Amino acid sequence: MEMTVQMKTFHPIRSTFVDASAPHPANTQYRVSVGNEFFENVPQTVVVVQMVYNGKVEGRKSPAFPANSDDFFRVSKAANELIGSLEQGRDQ
Repeated sequence: MEMTVQMKTFHPIRSTFVDASAPHPANTQYRVSVGNEFFENVPQTVVVVQMVYNGKVEGRKSPAFPANSDDFFRVSKAANELIGSLEQGRDQ
């Protein structure tokens, strides 16, 4: 009997949190992570953004950035900083 094992596809290396603006509810953040995700069993370095409500990650909810806020800019900046920190680690 063949058994299928479902592996976690994303393995974060570094993460940071960015506060979300209204109209998101209070205590809402974006979790910005850089890590490895497997594509056809080959790990690739990727950026993942997840919504966090009251400290709980909502893995299936797509991030939404209010157009009248700087949320997207701040999340992009955080992602670039995480990518840069990985590249610095490789140079050492």
